[in-house]
Parts: sequence; C-alpha cells; structure tokens
Amino acid sequence: QVQLQESGGGSVRSGGSLRLSCVTSGVSYSSGCMAWFRQAPGQERERVAVIGWDGVTTYASSVKGRFTITQDTAKNTLYLQMNSLKPDDTAMYYCAAAPLITVCPASYKYWGQGTQVTVSS
Repeated sequence: QVQLQESGGGSVRSGGSLRLSCVTSGVSYSSGCMAWFRQAPGQERERVAVIGWDGVTTYASSVKGRFTITQDTAKNTLYLQMNSLKPDDTAMYYCAAAPLITVCPASYKYWGQGTQVTVSS
C-alpha cells in the first residue's frame, strides 16, 4: 500500500525559505517518478518539480532556480527546498508518486494530503 505524508509547510515572509518533506511508504525510488504539485484557491493544479528514477529533475518555469527537489532513499523521503519565496508561491503543496514507470507522466496515481505554504509580502 502506497502512502505519502507531507510536512514542513508554514507562513513565511517574501524572500524566505521553507523545506517540504514527504515521507513515503510502499514506494520504490529505483523505479517510477516522484513530484511536487501545488494548487492555490481558484487556480489549476500546477506541477512544480519532478524527479525520475534516474535522478533527472525538471521544474516549472515559475520556480526554476529557486526550488530544488531531492530524495533520500534511505529515509524514504522526498524533499522540496524552496528559496526566495514570493507571495505567488502561496498554495497547498502535494507530493505525488507514479511507481513502476520509466517516463515521468503528466498525471500521478498516488497523492499525499498536502501541506499549506503561505508567503506574505
């Protein structure tokens, strides 16, 4: 059974940093893809960052250069380091998993409950 649990959200001022964590169970980091998504009220869900089984990462243009996705396979944990935060980064952030695939998909099968990030100006 796949389970994902995010933590690390909170309220910060513009320019601040946060690190989100996603503890996983039932997920193999040697195959498949992991990702962070976000959704603000009234907005469509946005894929923020992806890390594939081979360690290759991709980012949305809105966060490139500011956010970093990493994974610690020994701790079964996915991270999202967020620097230089802006009010536009305010959203609920979700981690997601797409196991047993070699090409990272647009849609993901497993989702966490989300953690709220609020950035004030």
